[in-house]
Amino acid sequence: MLRFVLRMLGGLFALGTLGSVLGVAMLAALFLVYGKDLPDHEQLASYEPATISRVYSIDGSVMDEFAQERRMFTPAPDIPDLVKQAFISAEDKNFYDHAGYDPVGIAKALAEFGLAKVKGQRAELRGASTITQQVAKNFLLDGSRKLERKVKEIILATRIESTLGKDKILELYLNEIFLGQNSYGVTAAAETYFSKPLEDLNLQEVAYLAGLPKAPSDYHPIKQRARALNRRNYVLGQLYANDYISLDQSRGARSSELVTVQGGDIASARSLRPPRNYFTDEIRRQLSVSFGEEEFFSGGLSVRATMDPELQIEAENALRDGLEKYDRANSPWRGPVARIELDRLDEESVWRAALSDLTIPRDIDDWHPAVVLGVDAKTAQIGIQGFAVNETSTLSFAVESKWAKNRALEDGKRLRMKAATDMWSVGDVIYVKPTRADDGSISNWTLRQIPEVQGGFMAMDVHTGRVLSMQGGFSYQHSVFNRATQAKRQPGSSFKPFVYAAALDSGYSPASIIVDAPIEIDTPQGLWRPKNASNKFYGPAPLRVGIEQSRNLMTIRLAQDVGMSVVGGYAERFGVYEYMTRNLSASLGAQESTLFKMVSSYAMFANGGERVEPTLVDRVQDRFGQTVYRHDQRQCLDCSVPEIAAGHSPRIVTNRERVMDPVTAYRLTSMMQGVVERGTARRVRMPNVAIAGKTGTTNEAKDVWFIGFTNNIVAGCYIGYDTPTPLGRNASGGGMCGPVFKQFMQAAVKKYGAGKFTVPENTYFAKFDRYSGAQLPDDEQGAHVVSELFRIGEDPLLDGLLTVIDGGFSASADIEIFQEFLNRSGIGQEEVVVETATGEKKAIGKASFGSLSSGGLY
Repeated sequence: MLRFVLRMLGGLFALGTLGSVLGVAMLAALFLVYGKDLPDHEQLASYEPATISRVYSIDGSVMDEFAQERRMFTPAPDIPDLVKQAFISAEDKNFYDHAGYDPVGIAKALAEFGLAKVKGQRAELRGASTITQQVAKNFLLDGSRKLERKVKEIILATRIESTLGKDKILELYLNEIFLGQNSYGVTAAAETYFSKPLEDLNLQEVAYLAGLPKAPSDYHPIKQRARALNRRNYVLGQLYANDYISLDQSRGARSSELVTVQGGDIASARSLRPPRNYFTDEIRRQLSVSFGEEEFFSGGLSVRATMDPELQIEAENALRDGLEKYDRANSPWRGPVARIELDRLDEESVWRAALSDLTIPRDIDDWHPAVVLGVDAKTAQIGIQGFAVNETSTLSFAVESKWAKNRALEDGKRLRMKAATDMWSVGDVIYVKPTRADDGSISNWTLRQIPEVQGGFMAMDVHTGRVLSMQGGFSYQHSVFNRATQAKRQPGSSFKPFVYAAALDSGYSPASIIVDAPIEIDTPQGLWRPKNASNKFYGPAPLRVGIEQSRNLMTIRLAQDVGMSVVGGYAERFGVYEYMTRNLSASLGAQESTLFKMVSSYAMFANGGERVEPTLVDRVQDRFGQTVYRHDQRQCLDCSVPEIAAGHSPRIVTNRERVMDPVTAYRLTSMMQGVVERGTARRVRMPNVAIAGKTGTTNEAKDVWFIGFTNNIVAGCYIGYDTPTPLGRNASGGGMCGPVFKQFMQAAVKKYGAGKFTVPENTYFAKFDRYSGAQLPDDEQGAHVVSELFRIGEDPLLDGLLTVIDGGFSASADIEIFQEFLNRSGIGQEEVVVETATGEKKAIGKASFGSLSSGGLY
């Protein structure tokens, strides 16, 4: 009997041994089969997860974020120990001890898998994943729960453990893990749930985040609050069990409330940032081209923008005020922006929720959505988002009908409104703006509507090219099309300074005389008879008058005399156009450009003729803090010197290209100062501030412009309908864009100052009569006197011989014009000679003024 028992035991041992050998062999074969053709785990050593690219303003505050996945990468040394301990306690308490997998956990998971199979239930291999296995799954494998994937996961985990250190594995895990609410990694989750940096989280907040990897959607802090608290408390218990925290710390954290952004208890960090605007979206557009869209949205770039937040607000408000002023003076009431069903207006909480859920623009300063709750003949009762309903929550028909006399109906017809019921209906969603008393309290509300007319505004530093503000329309949320950079429009007369720049560099002076007389030009499209805006002709006048009064005929003659090839070369050199057509109409701004190009080109007038490249970005750094782009390439010779003598500043060396002679730049600036002081931009004048600029109004006033500058800031505005449509007979660049520029520049000058324009070296001034171009004595005074700049050695009278170039048109008619001009001027010292088309020269009088040119157009 004993022998039989021993034999049975021996047989069972042999069978067990054989089974073990076979099991090991099968496992070895299994791992051999699945270990082939696995992803390269060594790539994790250089893995760079997709992270948020952030845009910062000049004061260091976050302006905007761009990402495919909301993740902010944090290196392992910068992750607080408590965060590491919490996730290890919740997910893998033996993390620092195992070789990548947990045999006991795997056996338990396999047993559950087999039991489910036996019972005929759906079998999934759950649990038993270490942090290393999760890294292998998240980075190298798919998320299936098949046995095959589990085996591959274990194989890769062992390989990862042999290649990477524990801290690197934990770094990958904590930066990659999905934690709900579109947040990837612990740093992004800390901001999403608690609006805090990772290092500022307290114990209960860390414990909540550590409980999320298992199933983030199951532990929502509001929708599944009880489950979320239980899971948080479980993690706290594990932290105590693993000796990471004390019992008192665990108990204190367990008793605390779960206070999160989702519960409305904490303001979201993202909600405290300004809404996306035209500036940051243009950065996205430009950097997506420069770096590639994939790198921009996932590369974790830190972008230091050039935007001044204060001036950006001023730009937005100035352009909006200008657009709204035109709209309220020229447009009907176009009706509500949306409607709320009548059955949702009975309860305040319901209509407030409905109002909040509407997708309408909400980025217009101090404009608030409101719903009409009741209407009688004279007033409308309104409910305003974010404000209590009280006695001020009304709109007066008598007040609003002063600007909105008609209502535009859907069929295109107009309704002459006679009562509030013609203007509003119950359920209408509208915009309102408060009127405030001196103490800040709201006295009443006024109706607002988004204008149909649009425009753009931009300001930049003339010395560095840094764009300080940009507004591409009335509201970014209403229309993302950036009219400062994307809209190609005719600049009209705002292009004329480039014609005059070409002339000044070709030997003309601001006192040179150009004829203002009728012109006929034979074109392939027929006979072209350009005219001045006033439909009048003024005879000969100095160049200065031509630009100050924006005389079209003088400009065309000047362009013809200088040569359109020369003018086109100037426009291309300054960046107004890549290629400018050589037609004379282009000298009046008939070829399209953008506000961005025009403003940056004017900057080169303001800075004395040096090329500057406009930029919205100062610097770009990669995720490791390395600079990968820097706009300012100037060299600072003394910036490394510890001490600089009192009264001295660091020396900045620049090798910028000179695109214009500094004397020409100053002369042109002086002439454009005249545009502001006594010309078409008189509305822009500011006391004790030197401003130069040029207005622009295209044919039928479809576009109006003004671009101007001080000695350090250039700014420009254009206004027009997106589909070019006449703005009306009274529309002009000075009247519509001038006030926008002035409103902005008042704030800009207050912050950045403004001085006199720099006079080039080795030059002197001579006085001239600004009406006739005649040179005057140095002691002459009066409104008719202007001082023109000349190089030392130059003769203001051009050596005394003044020639009128006829160019082939009717000489006798022009001689009469010149003779009348000479008689009117009452001055004559130097003989004026007219050269006709046949080469014949005729003396027509004596005068002390600059050269005469007809432009040769007839």
